[in-house]
Amino acid sequence: MAANSYFNENTLDELIEEIRYVYQSDDRPWVIGYSGGKDSTTVVELVYKMLLTLPDWQRNKNVYIVSSDTLIENPLIKIYLSKMNQMLGEAAKRDGLPIKSTMVTPPPNNSFWANVIGRGFPTPRMNGTFRWCTDRLKINPSADYIREIIKNEGQEVVVLLGVRKAESIARKRRIEGRELANRLLNRHETIQDAYVYNPIVELTTEDVWDVLLDLDGGKTPWGSNNNELVSLYADADSGECPFAGIQAGGQTQSCGNSRFGCWVCTVVKEDKSLNGFIKSGHRELIPLAKFRTWLMSIRDDEDKREKKRRNGTVYETRTGEMGYGPFTWEARQLILKELLKTQEEMGYELITVEELKAIDEIWDAELDLSRRTLVELYEKLTGKKLPWYNYKQPLIDAETVEELERLAKINDVPFDLVRNMILSVYHNKNFSNQKIMKDSLERLLNQQWLHHKVLKEIEDENK
Repeated sequence: MAANSYFNENTLDELIEEIRYVYQSDDRPWVIGYSGGKDSTTVVELVYKMLLTLPDWQRNKNVYIVSSDTLIENPLIKIYLSKMNQMLGEAAKRDGLPIKSTMVTPPPNNSFWANVIGRGFPTPRMNGTFRWCTDRLKINPSADYIREIIKNEGQEVVVLLGVRKAESIARKRRIEGRELANRLLNRHETIQDAYVYNPIVELTTEDVWDVLLDLDGGKTPWGSNNNELVSLYADADSGECPFAGIQAGGQTQSCGNSRFGCWVCTVVKEDKSLNGFIKSGHRELIPLAKFRTWLMSIRDDEDKREKKRRNGTVYETRTGEMGYGPFTWEARQLILKELLKTQEEMGYELITVEELKAIDEIWDAELDLSRRTLVELYEKLTGKKLPWYNYKQPLIDAETVEELERLAKINDVPFDLVRNMILSVYHNKNFSNQKIMKDSLERLLNQQWLHHKVLKEIEDENK
């Protein structure tokens, strides 16, 4: 056992006793954030075992296990996590435990693809300066679920996290700072009426694996085997994951230090987890890696980006060039095409029907005068019709759109403006208050991108 092991001075029974003490200290329900990784699995397993030690009458409050499915999870991890959630729910029912296991997802109109393909959001930067995805896809859905529990339970909750001191220096500092108050529970940083309990905060990585693999031979109380989790970590590390530990930088490191992320993540230059799975023999994931590489390659392609932001404002780079805005509509269609091709190649759902519906609605509101671009694109690539295919009627027929485009070009009027004004009139036509439509049109006519050249000329003349 390592010199810094928690179990040098404490026993597993004592840790479970602490968890039991916190559980029985009040009537506040628990919420466990479960990612399927080693740390959160350890928390779930310890809590499950603790509950088994209690008589029925002492299991007096609910334990909600919540997993976050961003809808772009690595397929292997998503399959594993879905299986664990199902097994947990069935086992808890069998054992009479007050455990409710749930997977939450972002709403379809705020998913990764709804924002990238629908609204044209550029993918997050590797330097993290435009990392819009984490809150929208992972944090907010979980937080909304916790708030719903608080509402339904009518009281505060305690959130259990698999955070450990060994996780990172930043986390360590936050944890130690709170420990100065000598409390096991700390207020949640963002959710009102929620407290946080970190039961495995003192455990090392090796301690975590000891709990997962040595306790009951690696078998979980809900019927799975943690050796499957070890295999996932090993595969994510290209199969090179010596469990006994290796020497690196003077410190012993064991397997299981990888993090499973979204398969399309563009925040990192290389998705080591995805590439590790592929190198380990999961060649079915190769299309995902190819798509991710392609998506990253077009992010800053000037031909695929607007020269204005979604709100119509513009900006200049340090070199005086026009800054990029969202993906063009043509680029969004291209991304959808490539995504659907990849989906067909893999035979695995990469974008849900609900997300496609949300994207279609965004396009109808902002871009598509035909109102049929998405449904026809989908049919062409998949040979299938979306459920609302027959209900989509063009706002303006194709010949009229072509004529409008021709006239706009002849008269040097941006077709984007023409299209947006038509859509604005259409969406506001049923309002009895004509001021709403007037204000909408004025906003379009006063957008910065329409007047940037003139304003620039005036600015240059005044220098």
